Amino acid sequence: MNIIGRVVRDAQVRTTPQDKQVVNFTLAVNDNYRNKQGERIEQTAYFDCAYWLSTGVAKHLTKGSLVELSGRVSARAWIGQDGEPVAGLNFHTSQIKFYGAGTKPTTRQDSSQPENNKVVTPEITDDLPF
Repeated sequence: MNIIGRVVRDAQVRTTPQDKQVVNFTLAVNDNYRNKQGERIEQTAYFDCAYWLSTGVAKHLTKGSLVELSGRVSARAWIGQDGEPVAGLNFHTSQIKFYGAGTKPTTRQDSSQPENNKVVTPEITDDLPF
């Protein structure tokens, strides 16, 4: 399964009790459609994602980054602290494709360019819900 969305907050690297490292992040996937009355309905689904293959990818998974994930989805349910039932979606990520930078402007240095000639990636100005 593939999903495309934006990273909600910067990714975190966690270590399991078995000393394995995992990158955890949340992805917001937007969907919209028109109902029978012609009104536009917008919905956002949030996926709690886990990536086990490389922790180095965490520095690129910043808030607002547009990514496409391949993997499998699973649902979970539990009783919240208030006693009410709660449900969530997990996405077990096997591949990540980056489409855009996050909200932080970045500076890249190309090794073929002189040191004083830096390339600056402009800041993305989207209307993000987070």
